[in-house]
Amino acid sequence: MSKVYDEVIAANNDYLPVFREFISLPMPPSLHVAVLTCMDARLDPLRFTGLDLGEAHIIRNAGGRASDDAIRSLVISYKLLGTKEWFVIHHTDCGMQTFTNEIMADLLSRSLKTASVDASGWHDTGDGPGSPEGAFINWLTIRDQAQSVVEDVTRIRNHPLVPRDIPIYGLIFDVKSGKLLEVPEATAIGAAS
Repeated sequence: MSKVYDEVIAANNDYLPVFREFISLPMPPSLHVAVLTCMDARLDPLRFTGLDLGEAHIIRNAGGRASDDAIRSLVISYKLLGTKEWFVIHHTDCGMQTFTNEIMADLLSRSLKTASVDASGWHDTGDGPGSPEGAFINWLTIRDQAQSVVEDVTRIRNHPLVPRDIPIYGLIFDVKSGKLLEVPEATAIGAAS
């Protein structure tokens, strides 16, 4: 096992007495809220939204995008667990802005090893083999943060499994200031009707 694995297990053992206070939390989130946001390790969505454990569903993926799986989770959150408001929160300085579908497909076609990036772009650091399969995936990269929030709220709002009475708010988290910035166009599109 790795040192990180050992540290995670030790931290979990330290957490057990603290967790006892959360054992009785019900499965549905108490504030009936779901948040779709990015998996970026710098983000702590409970803290930057002022939410607490048990109050909201937090759905995370690369970019906080409205992928099929994110929509699946949102629909389950509503249909089976009663959420009534959804937040789509992207963030500044997102890694999904640093590449395109074509760059990712090219990198994967050459090698499956971790790539590196510098001022001139992304580079493979390992030898092959790679796989051409990366060309068949939409990596949901981001060119413009506000526009991507609008696109995701629009996709969720127009999905046939999403009820019209759920408000969907579109925001961007600023990683330099910690402030949530509303994307008015997205929130207007996501308004409940």
